[in-house]
Amino acid sequence: MPVRRYRRESNEISCCLKYFIFSFNVVFWMTGLVVLAIGIWAWTEKDMFSNISKLTFIALDPAFVLIVIGTITFIIGFTGSVGALRENTCMLYMYAIFLLLIVCGEMILGGILFVLKDKGWIKDQATEGLRAFIIHYREDPDQQNLIDWIQEDWLQCCGIEGPKDWDSNNYFNCSSVTIGSREACGVPFSCCKRRPHEIIKNKQCGYDVRKEGSATDMSKIIYEKGCVTAGEEWVERNLIIISTICILILFAQLLAICFAQNLRVDILAQKNKYH
Repeated sequence: MPVRRYRRESNEISCCLKYFIFSFNVVFWMTGLVVLAIGIWAWTEKDMFSNISKLTFIALDPAFVLIVIGTITFIIGFTGSVGALRENTCMLYMYAIFLLLIVCGEMILGGILFVLKDKGWIKDQATEGLRAFIIHYREDPDQQNLIDWIQEDWLQCCGIEGPKDWDSNNYFNCSSVTIGSREACGVPFSCCKRRPHEIIKNKQCGYDVRKEGSATDMSKIIYEKGCVTAGEEWVERNLIIISTICILILFAQLLAICFAQNLRVDILAQKNKYH
């Protein structure tokens, strides 16, 4: 008795493709939900929803950035996972459009950064952002933690061009000694160099380091390099890694668009077959 061979029709829906898109976007969806929840919680803790006027640079507020990223990730993950699971062509189309818009935005941003990289615009924006962080250092705990992380853990730097930039903050300005600020003519603890085998960092290590006539050698206690220069050097050292990551992200997004469109075409073909 001859064995019959069954061949998959070209318009049959691929279960592997369907559940791959679903599984990937469920993770994306839940990640976005968690990030969004953290951002909303951070804003609630700072009582920002009832007093938006407290925000100075909303685009630089870490909680606001988390809310925006979480919302976008949640929407993309939701449309992709539900669209694949329910075989909803409309949601799959929205998913592909959202991703395409993000890809276009990334390419435009990359082109702008490439054109302006030698004109000082990027450096000026970084300088203004850091200046806002320094001025409002004690007013927003999220921004305070962010610049402390930049100075202490990421770039090992201090200020914009150097420690003197902390004169822009009312607490660290040398004239603040007249109003009793113990931090006058000092810098935050995040500017201090780590000591060997140090477990608990001294939060007062930056006191009086910029005071004239101080017997302490400032270069042995704090970082003297500014964060803008340190950031430029970090980018130059890691340019290949950064470029590779950007290309991989772009490739993954384009692949997701192709997968969503292929699944959408298969679903439409299957529906047309039975109508």
